[in-house]
Amino acid sequence: MSLRLSTVILPYLRWHEGGRDMWQRAEQLGFHTAFTYDHLSWRTFRDGPWFGAVPTLTAAAAVTDRIRLGTLVTSPNFRHPVTLAKELISLDDISGGRLTLGVGAGGTGFDATALGQEPWTPGERADRLAEFVPLLDWLLTEDSVSYEGDYYSAHEARNIPGCVQRPRLPFAVAATGPRGMRLAARYGQAWVTTGDPKLFETGTPEQSVRAIRGQVEKLADTAAAVGRDAARLDKILLTGFTPDRGRPLESLDAFVDFAGRHADLGFTDLVIHWPIPDSDFAADEKVFERIAMEAPAQLA
Repeated sequence: MSLRLSTVILPYLRWHEGGRDMWQRAEQLGFHTAFTYDHLSWRTFRDGPWFGAVPTLTAAAAVTDRIRLGTLVTSPNFRHPVTLAKELISLDDISGGRLTLGVGAGGTGFDATALGQEPWTPGERADRLAEFVPLLDWLLTEDSVSYEGDYYSAHEARNIPGCVQRPRLPFAVAATGPRGMRLAARYGQAWVTTGDPKLFETGTPEQSVRAIRGQVEKLADTAAAVGRDAARLDKILLTGFTPDRGRPLESLDAFVDFAGRHADLGFTDLVIHWPIPDSDFAADEKVFERIAMEAPAQLA
């Protein structure tokens, strides 16, 4: 399989002041999928404009025809499976079956406390995700669901007519720990990683590749344990969080070299951030567009 190239568009621009243009341009450039982050606010963008993921993706679905759309990622930090399922079914319908749900455990950022709660520990986040993903799977595949769990409940929740994509829209599960990887292996159509966060500040690209190779191997072992072939699971690398940082976007050759090293690890999809001036995602837009248009053929 050829390595697919996708992008993530942060929802920081007003729709009629550049937001819409980015999504339409992403389709014109031939990206496989355009994702957005599902946060209430995020990092250095906290005190500036930031729009909701589901309305943004709905608007993007209305002004595009071919490109897949998705979250990267949604988490239990401020989402409930019952209400989320209704929004996802609606968005899958509006997009004509072009939606992918990226889902993960979330972190300790602003989303973790925006509803007034104390931040959950890593174990508590894993506990919630372990209930969140199976319930969401159920809600998206059954007309009526009743469930009473430790963290989530559903009482005769109706989701008719269900997803356009059958049996439901695909899940891309972000995970590096054993419990998350089990969810990816059991419920995911794709697995997502950003690499090893411990290496971001002081690690080397070579150390990062070794660490990611270890993650891929763990995923294969986990999938085998639940009776699934990991080769049938798409593997997505969200770039920008390895020690390489923004260097792969400095030139077409640099990107092809970076992408090739990760394709050799078994990745099917690479996701690059749409350039944002004066941010951690600053990049030359002309180089970015050249990568989008020319790199996939070199990686085929």
